[in-house]
Amino acid sequence: MYVGRIVAVSRNAEGKVGALYRVSSRSFPNREAKILDKAVAILPKAGFENDIYTNPYIAYNCLRVSGDIAIVSNGTQTDHLANKVDAGYSMLDATIAVLHGMDYEHDHLNTPRISAMVDRKTNKGVLGIVRHDALHVETFELEPGQAFYVATYEHNKPSTDLNDLNYDAANAADACQYMLGKGTFADLERPVTAACIVDGGAEWDIAVADAPQGE
Repeated sequence: MYVGRIVAVSRNAEGKVGALYRVSSRSFPNREAKILDKAVAILPKAGFENDIYTNPYIAYNCLRVSGDIAIVSNGTQTDHLANKVDAGYSMLDATIAVLHGMDYEHDHLNTPRISAMVDRKTNKGVLGIVRHDALHVETFELEPGQAFYVATYEHNKPSTDLNDLNYDAANAADACQYMLGKGTFADLERPVTAACIVDGGAEWDIAVADAPQGE
């Protein structure tokens, strides 16, 4: 099944929370995640830079950090979410305000905006989506071995039913591989690249990975 972009909140067997992002794409598969100074960005690969003139929504920061809160999303709302959290908004309030204010992407597919946040102090996560016909935001109390997700298509309403209850990624690098083809995510088609952040103790652990060629 093709569900498009995916965001997830997770807590591994050791109790460490994470925020996970995967690009799945049929139209623009020639993209990669790059770790920058204060963010992770989704960008066209070398030789495909002109793709942004076809669709300006395909390049954006997909991952940001605000203290003990990690944020991932499928668009420019990532930066706005981080700014709201920096300003003192709760994860829930920031998600509602930003997704409601920015609305879905007004491209030819009416692509929904999705986002995920986790707080490593409370072990809570928030998933949100704004579609052309609805805004859904849910808070999750994360237990070890759990991951919950929402996607731009088909699986497009946050719910405890959209889960992986055997999630076992030990760190951010493992989380990327998990998102690209393990557990619940193995049956979701057209993986391109992933960017993940996991509580690493003193510092957040961040990693990116591309899907193997041909997948």
